[in-house]
Amino acid sequence: MGVADVFRAEWPLLVATLMRDVGDLTIAEDAAQDAFLEASTRWPTDGIPDRPGAWLVTTGRRKAIDQIRRLKRFEDRLPVLAGDRTTVHSDDTGSPDVDGSQALDDQLALLLGCCHPALAPEAQVALTLRIVAGLSTPQIARAFLVSEETMTRRITRAKSKIRAARIPFEPPTLDTLTERIGAVCEVISSVFTEGHASATDTALIRGDLCEEAIWLAQLLSRLAPNDPEVAGLHALLLLTDARRSSRLDRHGSPILLADQDRSLWDQPMIARGLAELARAHSFGRGGAFQFQAAIAALHATAPSFEATDWRAVLRLYDVLLQRQPSALIALNRAIAVDHVRGPGAALAALDAIEQADDLTGDVSGYVYFHTARSSVLARLDRLDEAEEALDVAIGCSTNESERSFLRRRRDELADGGI
Repeated sequence: MGVADVFRAEWPLLVATLMRDVGDLTIAEDAAQDAFLEASTRWPTDGIPDRPGAWLVTTGRRKAIDQIRRLKRFEDRLPVLAGDRTTVHSDDTGSPDVDGSQALDDQLALLLGCCHPALAPEAQVALTLRIVAGLSTPQIARAFLVSEETMTRRITRAKSKIRAARIPFEPPTLDTLTERIGAVCEVISSVFTEGHASATDTALIRGDLCEEAIWLAQLLSRLAPNDPEVAGLHALLLLTDARRSSRLDRHGSPILLADQDRSLWDQPMIARGLAELARAHSFGRGGAFQFQAAIAALHATAPSFEATDWRAVLRLYDVLLQRQPSALIALNRAIAVDHVRGPGAALAALDAIEQADDLTGDVSGYVYFHTARSSVLARLDRLDEAEEALDVAIGCSTNESERSFLRRRRDELADGGI
């Protein structure tokens, strides 16, 4: 295991532990960075300690003390930090162990704090990637195509709000965990969605964000092992991302599910996703992420597009729509209707979405709604309307690769090729 591997494995625990000790997110983060910086200079020559996590916690606490002394603040924290736990010498390779259950509580507190509802959604995402995943500010800025200065201000404002509002980073009670873990799942899902189908980058898929989201879901699944929706989210991301290698051609254009080379799908990842989904189901409490993961599993295990159990997919969407009446789910259900009942029924289902007043969300500016309409209209030989729908879809798309793909489909449609 190299320094980078240790960083990935130990970063959230180190920040969470230091956050509990000092009660200040900025100091905890700076001390963790300083500890890793020292590790990066010492370990290549001294070797990685037998207990690298303990070494980092000890070093991080020493760095925190140094910083607090420099700042002449948090004097009340010094006695805690200056106890036996932080007696560290230059040749230390270990420290008192961090209690296992305490470590899990600390990391969970860190995740919940970063996803606190008082913070704006974009701030929750940025802070989670920065504080929990350990991405640098320039990395996060590149991920969401904003300037480094903008992202720095966003993260700084979030930290200031945490401090001003005294947002607690405390181990959650059962009630607060139940109440807040859904928000954490949504943040992770948002990170994955941007990676899976980027709305901001020229590339349609952002593999780095997909991997960060899966890592965060895995971490959350470890921290909250008895929450079926957390397991469902983890399964959903694994089963969805397993198809990544087949989703783009060599020019970066999307390949529809029906045309994907299934031999490229990541079977070990699918197996992991199925195992996590089975674990989620074992709790006997269904939820939206579990139903979505079950649908992803049907696609992932079908031998071909034609052999997909579309009736089962439709049944799952029916249940999901009852539980979570959103326009986006209704759109996906309409696509399943197309494969079970034909394009006429699918078009009726799509048009019903626009008329419905009991669905959350609005698909009028959603590119995939208009591409779906174009597809069923073309199959009904209503080609002029199908072209118009594709024109609307092109206007809705914010991704250049996707726009190019849609323009080609429109040209093919005009030539009678679809």
